[in-house]
Amino acid sequence: MAKEKTVYVCQSCGYEAARWLGCCPDCGEWNTFEEHRSTPAPAPSKTAEKAAKYQTARKSEIVALSQVEDRQEPRSSTGNEELDRVLGGGLVTGSAILLGGDPGIGKSTLLLQVAGSLSQRCRVLYVSGEESARQIKMRASRIGVPQDKLYVLAENDVESILEKCEGMQPDVLIIDSIQTMVSEDSASAPGSVSQVRQSAGAIVRYAKETGTSTFIVGHVTKEGSLAGPRILEHMVDAVLYFEGDRQHEYRLLRAVKNRFGSVNELGVFEMRSEGMIPVPNPSETLLSQRTRGAGGSVVFCTLQGSRPILCDLQALAAKSFYSVPKRTVGGMDSSRVALLLAVMEKRAGKKLFDQDVYINVAGGLALSDPAADLAVCVAVASSLMGFALSPSLSVMGEVGLCGEVRPVSQAERRVAECVRLGFTEILLPKQNMKSIKPIEGVRLTGVDTLMQALAVVTD
Repeated sequence: MAKEKTVYVCQSCGYEAARWLGCCPDCGEWNTFEEHRSTPAPAPSKTAEKAAKYQTARKSEIVALSQVEDRQEPRSSTGNEELDRVLGGGLVTGSAILLGGDPGIGKSTLLLQVAGSLSQRCRVLYVSGEESARQIKMRASRIGVPQDKLYVLAENDVESILEKCEGMQPDVLIIDSIQTMVSEDSASAPGSVSQVRQSAGAIVRYAKETGTSTFIVGHVTKEGSLAGPRILEHMVDAVLYFEGDRQHEYRLLRAVKNRFGSVNELGVFEMRSEGMIPVPNPSETLLSQRTRGAGGSVVFCTLQGSRPILCDLQALAAKSFYSVPKRTVGGMDSSRVALLLAVMEKRAGKKLFDQDVYINVAGGLALSDPAADLAVCVAVASSLMGFALSPSLSVMGEVGLCGEVRPVSQAERRVAECVRLGFTEILLPKQNMKSIKPIEGVRLTGVDTLMQALAVVTD
């Protein structure tokens, strides 16, 4: 009998070392090495032999690009319009999709709802390595998922799963989750780097060979990134992230990788007792609880992919009793907000050196749009000077270090969304005024500098 070999494997990147190391020399992460005992691979079983054909790549010939068949990938709806939007229009045959998110955020609930909807039109197999079939049925009954044509399998052995898939030949396969899967090709514990890599590789290759659309659930680390080796994200066609506070009812679904569509799309869901409910009009939802006539609150239109969304951007400036004033930011880059406060003090003469400033984007949205700069400045000035902004006002514009207001992208779509929801006063960069036609009943005000913008809102 061969002797066991002890190796230490980095749980972040998969680097192997003969001894324990504090810092991984490959990825630079600290305290990520775990001890693994490797034994000689056992003789391949019949199940492993059947799955072996998915472990080898298909042979192909060199061809000129002009000779490659040009055809559009067919898409099918998942039955969930928000998920279809993030995927780029629907589910592509043979695609592998990785869905990540914090525990309890709603990944399994959403996929169970999608499985129930798809099962009415095609064969769907829901594989769970975390729950029993009885637990899945209880959750499906609670959220009202159709069960007559939905098949489930409580199994975590990859080779056994692929053997059963070969017999059933499902059109859609759901794996929940990849960290619980075990492959006979690796002697490591479930959830280790080698197990995740081997299991995901076999599942993705099966999806490509058979044309099975596959959803894979992935756990996340405490830093918010997908657990396991980075190669896991390279294997799949799309990587989706669920965002949102578990104490908040709204969930945001973003694509950070998508071979078949845009990575800038955003899906909005509401978590209820009956499951994940799509929110088709997030602008109206996010503004429904806005306090009108209060200082420091301004409406801003951001673009999330092709979707314009109105959000309530709030600011509070209060006298500081500390030697260094506090700057607390939620939903935006804190360094960007610090830059805007410095511009306001230097270029607009607003004294903020002795003020605690708090910024919040209501509804749980995370803004990276530079067009929010002017809205932040206007909201801070409103709170600092103690005046309320018009409830029908919307503000957009990028602010430079010299106090200039620069044009924003796709201003026409932003303005159209504001008008659709009843905003009749829109403050925007003057250069964007050239491409926008006058709108009856709507006052468009163009400004060149931050000083002009503040003068307009204080009149």
